[in-house]
Amino acid sequence: MRSVRPLLPWAVWSIAAVSYGVAIINRSSLAALGPAAQEHFAIDATTLAAFPVIQLVVYAALQIPVGVLLDRFGASLMILMGGVLMLVGQVIMATVADVSLAILARVLVGAGDACTFISVMRLLPEWFALRQLATISQLTGLMGQAGQLVSVVPLALLVGSFGWASGFLGIAAVGFLVSLLVALVLRDRPGDGTPLERLTGRIGKASRNARSLAGEPTTSVTAMAPPATEMIPVLKQTRIPGLGFWTRARRLLRIPGVRLAYWVHFTSPFASNVFLLLWGTPFLIGGVGLSPAAASGLLSLTVLSSMFAGLVLGPISSRFLERRVWINVGITVAIALVWIAVIVWPGVPPVWLLVILLVVMPLGGPASMISFEVSRSHTPRSFSGFGTGLVNTGGFTASLLVILLVGLVLDLQGAGSPEDYSLGAFRVAFAVQIPFWLLGLTMVAVEHRRTKRWMEEHGRRLR
Repeated sequence: MRSVRPLLPWAVWSIAAVSYGVAIINRSSLAALGPAAQEHFAIDATTLAAFPVIQLVVYAALQIPVGVLLDRFGASLMILMGGVLMLVGQVIMATVADVSLAILARVLVGAGDACTFISVMRLLPEWFALRQLATISQLTGLMGQAGQLVSVVPLALLVGSFGWASGFLGIAAVGFLVSLLVALVLRDRPGDGTPLERLTGRIGKASRNARSLAGEPTTSVTAMAPPATEMIPVLKQTRIPGLGFWTRARRLLRIPGVRLAYWVHFTSPFASNVFLLLWGTPFLIGGVGLSPAAASGLLSLTVLSSMFAGLVLGPISSRFLERRVWINVGITVAIALVWIAVIVWPGVPPVWLLVILLVVMPLGGPASMISFEVSRSHTPRSFSGFGTGLVNTGGFTASLLVILLVGLVLDLQGAGSPEDYSLGAFRVAFAVQIPFWLLGLTMVAVEHRRTKRWMEEHGRRLR
């Protein structure tokens, strides 16, 4: 079994990353179908916004509970559970015409999605060396962007050609196949069995003989290892009987590096999420006046830009550990400036400005992955699932609030349906992003200063 040992980590990562990609397909399955969904369910803009908002509310609300379950039951079971929930949700979405049942379907999709990403991130330190983690994390994000690309163009074409039910049943079929692979291949760590092996109680030879790449010698990045629980006084006594859930969360949030990671994740990805999850297609077609084909092409450009950024940012953040937060800040400021230029541009924004927007804006997604590297540097290993889930609520809290506010502002202007969309109404609606950028950037600066001081007090370099 010698040949299995170096290949198994990559097999585990591949299936985990594909699972994340499929989760993104499920999450973004309404991205290019906003007008189609309004016609299918006969709903206005606020109700349309409720689909992704409720989905993201469920996603964000479950991040910490899922983190707790993740620390208890392991990543492979949580990924499998997430896949099954999303599969059921998409079958319901494909077969119902009632809005309330469709919302239930998005609740299930949000719950399944919530189980997936942080579980995938939890697997990585068990199978890969510390010096590999930043790059592997970005490659995982790249798989997610590939899923985004599928939801932007092929799914829209499938629904347009074969109907609403065929499109969503197709997603469910892909989810079933990936869930089957998860049950057969994923292992939480070397020596553990797959979900199927654990269910049957028979651990295979490949699982028993597995070896992690984390055992390889590392460079100075070993300073990035998660701190021991004993190093953090506020967490020293967390395992006392009856300690409440929210008490644990408050104690973890007393670590400034965890708060810094939260605000890093809050600030950079929401603009891209808002655009790609719901409002991009209505803005480009109903606001700017592009054809559906041109709008889909530009949305594809956003995904390609994000994929390229994922390839580049991993090595950069590994190389410049002490500046990685400021890399995130620089990308966020660039996104805000380009959006403001689009909002204040007199008349219809020129194509070149839209192209810049759709190249720069998606960089926020890969940049938000830096938050998990920051979190890993400051969260005790025994709290890694809890901490990752806590940080992951940041960007999705901002996203769901902005998605809902855009829909509300459109309706308040009488521009809440496809026939009433206008560029002026979208400009006012997208301006609600500006306060979120200001809040996030301010809090990143505040928590970065506090984190630096805290690290100096504990004799560690700022990470």
